[in-house]
Amino acid sequence: MIFIPIKLKDLPTVLNLFKEAAERIHKMNIDHWQYWKNPPKEKIQWVKEGIKNKEFFFIEDTEGLLIGVVRILQEDLRYWGKQKEKASYIHSLVVQEKYNGKGMGTKIIHEIEKKAHYANTSYLRLDADAKNPKLCKYYENLGFEKAGIKELQLSTYQLYQKKIL
Repeated sequence: MIFIPIKLKDLPTVLNLFKEAAERIHKMNIDHWQYWKNPPKEKIQWVKEGIKNKEFFFIEDTEGLLIGVVRILQEDLRYWGKQKEKASYIHSLVVQEKYNGKGMGTKIIHEIEKKAHYANTSYLRLDADAKNPKLCKYYENLGFEKAGIKELQLSTYQLYQKKIL
C-alpha cells in the first residue's frame, strides 16, 4: 500500500471520489456526507487547503491501482481544538466501491497507525458522522474509543481516539 501526496491538479478526482462515496452511502439510506454530491464552496476550499498542506493522499496498491483517498493531519483545530498530546488525525477516508468488503479501510487505518507509531505519536484520532451508527461501530471495533462530540453546521460528529502503543 502506497500513500501518494495529492496535487491541486487532482482536485476533480478527489471530489469525484467523495461524490461516489456519498452516492453509495445514500443507497444505504444513511444521511451522511450528502453535501459531497454538490459540495459547498467551504468544503471545496477545505480540500484545497489540505492539498496545499500536503495532508491529502491517494492510496494505491503495489501495482499502482487507485484504492482510495485520505487526509492525515498532525493537528485538527476545527474538530478537536488545541491538544497537548501528539496525534495523527484521519479525515475523509474513502475506499473505492470495488474494494468495499475486502478489509481495505482497516488495512489503511492500520498502515496510518504504524506510520504514527514510528513518528512517536501518542494518539490516532478521527471523527464519524453521528448519523452513521454503522461507521461508528466500525471504528469502535478497530479499537477506537469515544472521546467527545463536535457539532458543526453540516452535522454532528462523534470523536474517536486510539492510544498508539
